[in-house]
Amino acid sequence: MDKNILITPQTKIAELLASYPQLEEVLIDMAPQFRKLQNPVLRKTIARITSLQQAAMVGKVPLQKMINTLRSAVGQEKLDSSSPETEQTGGQPAWFNPAKIVKKLDARAMLERGEHPVGIVVQEVQTLQAGEIYELIAPFEPAPLIDKVKEKGLAAWVNKTSEDVYYTYFCRE
Repeated sequence: MDKNILITPQTKIAELLASYPQLEEVLIDMAPQFRKLQNPVLRKTIARITSLQQAAMVGKVPLQKMINTLRSAVGQEKLDSSSPETEQTGGQPAWFNPAKIVKKLDARAMLERGEHPVGIVVQEVQTLQAGEIYELIAPFEPAPLIDKVKEKGLAAWVNKTSEDVYYTYFCRE
């Protein structure tokens, strides 16, 4: 792998760590939840599809701070201005109605075991009919999964109910 990749918000974590393995500790120092990257299963799955922009949201680290810290650690110039951060959360959307939740998955136990629900969720949301809602419960905002489901044409909304409980809703509008 090219040792001179330019670190950007779109850089995937797996690509970053393959080029700059020493940045694993820098990421963990920024957000302790990134210690999960040491799990081989998550490293092979999540790290391949998660961009630094998504990781910044999950780790609650300002995107520009994350990018500039990583760039500094490998001798790259800092970014001058902040890149726009994606919006996943916000007010309750008009399509949300708890009565329309037809499928639910509490992924917290799976994630604790080092498993990831991406495949299950993507498969199950594809069966939703117009107006139906899928509910996912996780200990963090699943930004890569949200992006993947949105690419399939579904809407998403995240409702954070506590520091480690996130309800993510997907709807086929």
